[in-house]
Amino acid sequence: MLRSYPETEDPQKKAAEFLAAASPADEEGSPATKIKIRVRFDYRGLPRPARFFFGGKGAREVAEEIRQQQSNMWRYVPIQGVKVEDLEFIELYSVYDENEETLAVYAPVELSATLDSLEEVLRFVCREEFRRMEFVEPARMNLTDRDLERLFFRVGEMLQQKLKEQEQY
Repeated sequence: MLRSYPETEDPQKKAAEFLAAASPADEEGSPATKIKIRVRFDYRGLPRPARFFFGGKGAREVAEEIRQQQSNMWRYVPIQGVKVEDLEFIELYSVYDENEETLAVYAPVELSATLDSLEEVLRFVCREEFRRMEFVEPARMNLTDRDLERLFFRVGEMLQQKLKEQEQY
């Protein structure tokens, strides 16, 4: 005598449903999870002296020009693994630079982006203009030992690259 049980009629379908339901909660720190960040850059502008009676620019104009150029780069130049969602221009501020003995004007930009992996954060952090970063999503991340190993390897690579660049100058 054959008996059929409704919950075991199609075991492959049940297994697929189970895996689909379980995967989002289990993949909190996996590469499939997108990371949303908000980063602030402060672009510095110093006054440019005039050449041959014209062409000089004040610190304010230089800072705004640099901010505009860099914003266009962030907006229109694609970076693999990074999607820039929004750019917000913040009010200019000025600081007296004791080394240069001039007034330096800073033009801040706040950038919102979605990253494929935590390693992509280094693209933002290693810049001279970097000021601060806020992780918007996810609220909590789980990192495996392999994730940490890759992250520190990339940090080491970036540091070596920056040191080589400074030695050349």
